[in-house]
Amino acid sequence: MSTGTGALTTDSEALVHRAYHLAEGDVLDVQGFIDLFAEDGVFNGIGGVSGQESYRGEHLGDVVVWMGELLPDVHRELHRVNVLGDVVAIELSIRGTFLGPFETPAGVILPTGVKLDIPTADFWYVRDGRIQEFNCHVGMTTMFAQLGVLPDFESAVPASAPER
Repeated sequence: MSTGTGALTTDSEALVHRAYHLAEGDVLDVQGFIDLFAEDGVFNGIGGVSGQESYRGEHLGDVVVWMGELLPDVHRELHRVNVLGDVVAIELSIRGTFLGPFETPAGVILPTGVKLDIPTADFWYVRDGRIQEFNCHVGMTTMFAQLGVLPDFESAVPASAPER
């Protein structure tokens, strides 16, 4: 993992690096991940199957668990890390092997063993040494393409036609 700038690591940046480490496939310390958040902290998963989901309290680790089941060897490759005070903005790739089931509103996509490399942008907001808010923007369209699950535009067009 590189910091991109070569600058000294800040406390906020070190906290974020710790969160990534705890969410790696070979570590998966869900409680440790949750413990990095403020008592009223929130994790916003943006771009997922349902659009946006927010997690709080004991559910802060739900996405970590889900990702660990989907990609047991999950790894986050940090490309650019920008620290602006207590805000840490990161461009990264989520990488791993699709070995777990992927539940969708239409049913379960069974694992294929394909390697995924999903572009992601994360924004971490730190207050008093704890994560206050984590916004994770996942490139789901790219992920779906890598899974071989492309949108059904043909059926979506007639469904969106205005009634007369």
